[in-house]
Amino acid sequence: MKPLRRFLDKQKPKFEKGGKLYRFHSFFEAMDTFLFVQNKTTRKGSHIRDNVDMKRAMIVVIIALFPAFLFGMWNIGYQHFLSTGEDADFFRQVLFGAVKLIPILVVTYVSGLTIEIVFAQIRRHEVNEGFFVTGFLIPLIVPPDTPLWMVAIATAFAVLIGKEVFGGTGMNIMNPALLTRAFLFFAYPGSMSGDVVWIAEKADAYSGATPLAQVASGDTSSMASLSDMFFGFIPGSIGETSTAAILIGALILIITGIGSLRIMVSVFAGGFLMGLLLNAVAVNPYMELPAHYHLVMGGFAFGAVFMATDPVTAAQTGLGKIIFGFLIGVFAVLIRVLNPAYPEGMMLAILLFNVFAPLIDHYVVAANVRRRIRRAKIKINS
Repeated sequence: MKPLRRFLDKQKPKFEKGGKLYRFHSFFEAMDTFLFVQNKTTRKGSHIRDNVDMKRAMIVVIIALFPAFLFGMWNIGYQHFLSTGEDADFFRQVLFGAVKLIPILVVTYVSGLTIEIVFAQIRRHEVNEGFFVTGFLIPLIVPPDTPLWMVAIATAFAVLIGKEVFGGTGMNIMNPALLTRAFLFFAYPGSMSGDVVWIAEKADAYSGATPLAQVASGDTSSMASLSDMFFGFIPGSIGETSTAAILIGALILIITGIGSLRIMVSVFAGGFLMGLLLNAVAVNPYMELPAHYHLVMGGFAFGAVFMATDPVTAAQTGLGKIIFGFLIGVFAVLIRVLNPAYPEGMMLAILLFNVFAPLIDHYVVAANVRRRIRRAKIKINS
């Protein structure tokens, strides 16, 4: 790494003010700080400093996403060859999946980072770290047969409307990756509804629907088994099918302290309890679905682990995180079951409570202040 460090140090003056490549300063700064820890030193105030800056935290999230990423890559090929009836070994399945997934990843980063760099240059600040994770999340929450031009347009929309109009990373009120998915769903519902099975280059005679669409229509006879849905041997969005792979990522986030355990657990608890409540009513086949099925179907687990825990758009207080996560789980299952036209409710539930997260924190803080005032009054009176 030392030769690379020396090379970057040699090129750095060209990108600083007065250098002939200064117009690309933001891009160079982004690449430099992505590869190495910044060498800036604080000049006033007391600070605790270590090697874990924002970019390093984002890299941990990407590492946590890798189990779902790699499984999704294999599953693309597995579902394709399953639909065509061809025999294919593991490596051929992975290769087919890579051919489908890597272009989506490249298009996402190119379209999103281009906008980020342009805005960073206009504002004269460095490229924010947030899109390194957002760009990795977006390919995992779209179907493998999504056209690349749709991915590019949706990513540009999310970065422009979801982030930059609010001031960039740290200022956005909604998760940009979920905004990408929301844009695709509402702009191109025919491709994103789940009524047609999501398989890349499936056989013409192969028909079907995602498990969520099947149960929403009342057809549970041919639905995948619980184990298949848990391990991910089903068609669906690229990174959302395998709950097992997602839980490995959750473990990484919890051990490193990057992800909020309170939010994750409360989302699952809210979804499970709402499922039990609907089981008690059970006036249609969807309400009869066992509560634990909701936790492994669709994007529930992925949303609980990687979307709801977004530190920018989630609640910030301890109790607020529990309330925030619990309500997301409740509303995700509620939207699924009570709205047959939209069998997946996780995306809308998270976006809804992204908006209400500051309000939740406000009431939690206000309640704490009132309790302290009451304690102070009691102490004075005694």
